[in-house]
Amino acid sequence: MSDVADPPGAAQIDAGPAALAEPVTPVRPGWITLLFTANIGLWLAVYAPIQVLLPEQAQQLDKASKTLVLSVVMGAGAVAALIANPIVGALSDRTTSRWGRRHPWTLAGAVLGAIGLAVLAVAPDLGVMMLGWFLAQAGLGGMLATLTAALPDRVPVAQRGALGGLIGISQMLGTVLGALLVTVLVTGLADGYLACGALVILGALAFTVRTRDDVLPPKLVPGGGVAATLRRLWVSPRRYPDFGWAWAMHFMVNLGNALGTLYLLYFLSDAAHYRDPQTGLLILMAIYGVSLAIAAVACGAASDRSGYRKRFAVGAAAIMALAALLLVISPTWTAALAAAPLLGVGFGTYWAAAPAVLTEVLPAASDRAKDLGVINIATALPLVVAPLIAGLVLSTSHSYPALFALSALATLAGGASVLRIRAVR
Repeated sequence: MSDVADPPGAAQIDAGPAALAEPVTPVRPGWITLLFTANIGLWLAVYAPIQVLLPEQAQQLDKASKTLVLSVVMGAGAVAALIANPIVGALSDRTTSRWGRRHPWTLAGAVLGAIGLAVLAVAPDLGVMMLGWFLAQAGLGGMLATLTAALPDRVPVAQRGALGGLIGISQMLGTVLGALLVTVLVTGLADGYLACGALVILGALAFTVRTRDDVLPPKLVPGGGVAATLRRLWVSPRRYPDFGWAWAMHFMVNLGNALGTLYLLYFLSDAAHYRDPQTGLLILMAIYGVSLAIAAVACGAASDRSGYRKRFAVGAAAIMALAALLLVISPTWTAALAAAPLLGVGFGTYWAAAPAVLTEVLPAASDRAKDLGVINIATALPLVVAPLIAGLVLSTSHSYPALFALSALATLAGGASVLRIRAVR
């Protein structure tokens, strides 16, 4: 059966056990392209606001306290994503819709994310701005949980390095294209938010309409209802230590990345004193993006061939830490130009290994999306923690080098966590 041409609902009920089977058939280019497109829409809707729209809006609301305003808004959104990821994942694991387990939640998440972005487009004050970003991140966080589950649901282990690299590229392209969209192609905060919302819905529609999602028969759904489902959200790191160390790896690497990138626009303006911070950000992101794409493709294929995932993850953490240390030594535009390709190579290499590592330590096939939702907390939680840390550092020491030093330390800690995982080579 084609992975591309089957409309929603085409999978029959008796195909349900396939929803819990370990995939063995390589996915086709058409399916990969559609997943890639949906991920680009998702990350564009996440990072265009984070990198450009939210900082600009915070500055318009309160120029003197822009970092505090941005930290509060970002924290509210990250809390929403933190909650939505595991809950939507757990609910999708138990969804018996004729359209499949994941697709209804993917599309619903995209729509809710677009609604939140529309609220941001008309936000007159901090309270409405927080509400808009909370709704946006709740929807996009739920969408992330189901798109992430597509990897263990449909992709064989031997193909996950290459697919992980492409997911990393989609995150980068979403970031770069989002910045391009809201700085060059679309002018104005409101139009930028609305354009991001439209694109995330289009990406979700293309994936959910054109790909198959195996149906889960009701008889395979664990009993206990919603309360039992919520109790199952916890994954004990003592019982599943590899899962715990993989979570720590993902959290620390993402925390390091967040500390190093969330305030990049302000760094270019206030520390590097670059004449046109928005253009400078676009230049750095383009360099970063090209480097990430090259590393993700090359290292993804190498990771699949060798089967040794951990060495790629450790090397990635070291390279990313080096990029941050360059800006500790020299917080200048020149150093930023040198750090951008290093960060790109490091993050591309990380994504060539991390999805394979994370999906190989999942405790049970029946809880894939829920457990990956818990893993995705390690993506969302740094967006709560990093603004608090960055706000404290910048408000007390006014030191961007101190912020980049913390970024390097966090990334190195993530690399060290990888070494404790035993089930993955």
